[in-house]
Amino acid sequence: MFHTTLRALRVAFALACLGAAAQAPAQNLPKIAVTDLSYEEKVKEYFQYFEAREKHDNSYSANGSFRDSANSSSGSASERASSRGESSVVAASGSITVISRGEMRKFTADIKGELLKSGAYRLVQGKPWTQQNTEKLYDIIARIKQGYYPGADYVLFGSINNIDFRQENNPIQGSNAVSYSLALELVGEFSLINTRTYEIKAAFSAMGEGSDTRLVNAAGTRISLNKSKVMQEVSRSLGEAVANEMEAQFNPSGVSGTARGSARNAMPAGGAAQEERTVVFK
Repeated sequence: MFHTTLRALRVAFALACLGAAAQAPAQNLPKIAVTDLSYEEKVKEYFQYFEAREKHDNSYSANGSFRDSANSSSGSASERASSRGESSVVAASGSITVISRGEMRKFTADIKGELLKSGAYRLVQGKPWTQQNTEKLYDIIARIKQGYYPGADYVLFGSINNIDFRQENNPIQGSNAVSYSLALELVGEFSLINTRTYEIKAAFSAMGEGSDTRLVNAAGTRISLNKSKVMQEVSRSLGEAVANEMEAQFNPSGVSGTARGSARNAMPAGGAAQEERTVVFK
């Protein structure tokens, strides 16, 4: 009985040590705030302007005198008239470029999810960008100083570089079938910035892509492609690409995602190492 109790205490002590060792590194993991994806859109607008102006200045004056008597008569008269007019026409046409900037409230949930699944980081929630002065959207240092990311050791700042939306109808040769496809590719640029030193710890571009394809044989059939599926695939693939780049450039834990997955698979169902028993026959 004494040996059994002693062995149980040893096992409990070992499990407690393992739990403390597992929690200590977790507390030291860097805290990261992930911003919404910034974007800048340039739109050309056509304009046409026409204005006609006309001005007239008319003046008229007359004076006269007359004297009549029995012996003589005299008289004088004068008259002056003038007319002057001016007209002008102003016409212009062309195009102006309107720049729209902001943050897209999409595609970041899967980025956060993949970073959490890696086990190398902790995440904190930052404040969204709501200012009207969009020229300062990309001044991430100013946003850090203004307290947009409280408690964060690093800020993962992302901006959209390119979005390519394609919808195509391609006849299949040798048949009456037509392939309808909807595809989206999104490329973003990311920088991981230290909130205390403003040092860039990682910088990379990542792409997310998704598509939906339908094959139709009957001519004139209405097709409804699944846009939600495409958006979900783009979000997930973008999250995986960002997590892979982060692991390659900034991984404080030093453990790869493959190694972490193998370690989890090697653990027994109870999560603790099984006790190895030896039976001695006397």
